[in-house]
Amino acid sequence: MNERRETRRQRVFKAGTIEFEGAGVDCTIRNVSPIGAGLEVANPVGIPHEITLNVLTQHLSRHCYVVWRKENRLGVMFS
Repeated sequence: MNERRETRRQRVFKAGTIEFEGAGVDCTIRNVSPIGAGLEVANPVGIPHEITLNVLTQHLSRHCYVVWRKENRLGVMFS
């Protein structure tokens, strides 16, 4: 399988939240790179294209764009 990412992602298992339009959804951050991350969610329905990702263990917030969706996974690119 060909790798299409610009940079390699590091596997992680961190708690996070996805915020949008005053709502919040819990997520698990499964991998991360300098330009994006892979997220796991219980249900991706209703999550818009533009979100804020909060990494709870690092008290960090990143503005993101969803670039792919697959079942209960999302790929995001940091802006």
